[in-house]
Amino acid sequence: MRLEAITWERLGDALAERLLDLAPADGSPWPRVAFDGAPAARPGDLAARVADALRIRGRSSLTVGAEGFLRPASLRFEYGREDAEAYYGGWLDTGALWREVFGPLEATGNGRVLPDLWDPVTDRATRSDYVQLSRGGALLLHGSLLLNHWFPFDLTVHVSLSPAALRRRTPEDERWTLAAFIRYDTETAPAETADVVVRADDPRHPAWNAGQPL
Repeated sequence: MRLEAITWERLGDALAERLLDLAPADGSPWPRVAFDGAPAARPGDLAARVADALRIRGRSSLTVGAEGFLRPASLRFEYGREDAEAYYGGWLDTGALWREVFGPLEATGNGRVLPDLWDPVTDRATRSDYVQLSRGGALLLHGSLLLNHWFPFDLTVHVSLSPAALRRRTPEDERWTLAAFIRYDTETAPAETADVVVRADDPRHPAWNAGQPL
């Protein structure tokens, strides 16, 4: 895969331009985009940049963090607080995401999306209000391990870190999660299957595959 150097600002603009012409294959009026990456890769920062670039271009969007759809602590930590197996496949409430985010954005949906459901810090429901996404508005969902779940994304962006960079930039008390990301790279291969790959080993100097087929 050939990567080209780019700035974060130009990358946000390039992805926003691509979204302006993106037509979901299932007939939905709402493009659904994944910004996938380990927490250390900060995929949410890129999602926010794209949202700003879309706003400047007169296109609405809704940025949703997958961490707002984690399962309650009693379920996440059923096998301990540092169980990489549970982190890999059991932390995310995929049913809630399908029901509250993807379902409303189907071709026959109403566009009313719940931006978050559960606060993992307080371990309580967020009680957030639903947000009406206008037709043509894009869902920008960011989080970790997103390409594991067969969500109906129309564009997938993976912010990649080399194993060394991932370890270096992951806080020591979170390094138990590294085994989950090694498994993810092996089983899902996001750097090979995502539509757009961004290498962010040096956070000041990203590179990308320019959205070309891998």
